[in-house]
Amino acid sequence: MSKIKAAIIGSGNIGTDLMIKIMRNSDVLEMGAMVGIDPESDGLKRASRLGVATTHEGIDGLARLDVWPEIGVVFDATSASVHQRHSSVVTGAGKVMIDLTPAAIGPYVIPVVNGDAHLDSSNVNMVTCGGQATIPIVAAVSSVARVHYAEIVASISSRSAGPGTRANIDEFTETTSKGIEQVGGADKGKAIIILNPAEPPMLMRDTVFTLSSGADEAEIEAAVKAMVERVAAYVPGYRMKQDVQFERFGSNNPVRITGVGEFEGIKSTVFLEVEGAAHYLPAYAGNLDIMTSAGLATAEKIARRKFLQETVR
Repeated sequence: MSKIKAAIIGSGNIGTDLMIKIMRNSDVLEMGAMVGIDPESDGLKRASRLGVATTHEGIDGLARLDVWPEIGVVFDATSASVHQRHSSVVTGAGKVMIDLTPAAIGPYVIPVVNGDAHLDSSNVNMVTCGGQATIPIVAAVSSVARVHYAEIVASISSRSAGPGTRANIDEFTETTSKGIEQVGGADKGKAIIILNPAEPPMLMRDTVFTLSSGADEAEIEAAVKAMVERVAAYVPGYRMKQDVQFERFGSNNPVRITGVGEFEGIKSTVFLEVEGAAHYLPAYAGNLDIMTSAGLATAEKIARRKFLQETVR
């Protein structure tokens, strides 16, 4: 099977990890170009050593490369503030944009939740690393119950948070919160991110709280465990740290959530850990691994549908 050429805009941690994943693991995509703005970046130097076309002149430099007409898929691993222009150039040229920033111009995509729903979109948004880790759990609970409220806390090593992540903290919380509602199915969502400076660096940890009604503990736990297995199929380091924790609230002891009101039903707490595959950064950078893995899985499905004319199942 012939492969579709891909370009990556952003030669930092996420872009470099994604490049290595494509080169090692993809049977659909192959690297066409790596794009940055710093000619001394490790990502650009590494790409050049691996025989990949490079430019340090951003999106304009990409459009001038000889390989540009052959590119079918472009990943944006830069920042929300510049994504609008990147998307305009890429989609205007008839190519597909996979957005790994929190810009959210296109629809949110979580591969195991709605991965088949937007295969014809010219721009899809991968939400955030915290969203990729936690929204599947919210969606799992939503599949058996009504989720009135969901809150996620994503804790990542400060070492794995590059300049792009740090510049996009506000967008992270807003985009993840919306994703919890729009994709996860919660009536109300909230997201919190913590950059943990601990040494040695900690693995990515995520806590998911849901307040739901309409299903019992056994149904919720079964749905959550099944979802964890589905995510682990493309992110092997994704796992639960312990069994789902439950607490019931009745009319005699309702819980009050600011902005939501009083609540009766079941509070479910899920503790997750994401260990990275260490393709580029150490294993503690699970936040990068789940983002690039989700982006690659989505891009491969879209490429099969749009360019290879395969029936995607």
